[in-house]
Amino acid sequence: MAAGRRIGVLAALPARYGSTRFPGKPLADLGGRPLIWHAHRAAQAVPGVDRVVVATDDDRIARAVEGFGGEAVLTTGDHATGTDRLAEVARAVDAELYLNIQGDEILARPNMLAPLIEAFRKDPSLQVGTVCHPLDDLADLANPNVVKAVFDHAGFALYFSRSPIPFVREPGAHLSAPAGTFFRHFGIYLYRKAALLAFPGLPESPLERMEKLEQLRFLQAGYRIRVLTTEHTAYRVDTPEDLAEVARRMAQQGGEAE
Repeated sequence: MAAGRRIGVLAALPARYGSTRFPGKPLADLGGRPLIWHAHRAAQAVPGVDRVVVATDDDRIARAVEGFGGEAVLTTGDHATGTDRLAEVARAVDAELYLNIQGDEILARPNMLAPLIEAFRKDPSLQVGTVCHPLDDLADLANPNVVKAVFDHAGFALYFSRSPIPFVREPGAHLSAPAGTFFRHFGIYLYRKAALLAFPGLPESPLERMEKLEQLRFLQAGYRIRVLTTEHTAYRVDTPEDLAEVARRMAQQGGEAE
């Protein structure tokens, strides 16, 4: 793909066919359309996004995306993370900012990402950013599929973990913790091009290997990750059970998972 004219904000949706827990997940049926269609549609509606592509290593996903009028970018199949896959896209498509939205994550309100884009436009020192949501269900603290985040007073990440963070030492005290104590992290990132292209060359961090969270590579390499909080949510599909839950929410809301 030719680089062409520089884009302001490119939204890219990494999508793999070979998910261990849910093979073929991007093509799973959700309300009569593939899951990737819903994620793509939500990404298109994000204010400030100039172009949306699906980055995949699978012809079946590419054909499905092109079939509903989307743009697919075929990448190599040996990427360990979605950020590595997005870095390959960045080498082919020139943009100022790259918005990484997982292909299995559906934004409940696309405008939830507008403040993150605006923050990067106002502050050129920002290199990596993401969003978190107050943890609604405290039972999710113990769910390793729900990534938790803690950040400093200036809004920069301190750590991300699949374990409960912050850890509450006193038994049961988490039930009375003040609002704003626990946050769920979404698999959504905003990068400047230099940071994104640097990622594949950074050493894989021990924390990243243990937690299986790629953003920890940035943190352990000394990058600061700007975290914005939102009252809106995103629906992540990791398993067939998650897909059924999103379908239920959509039915309740008249076709939208809000």
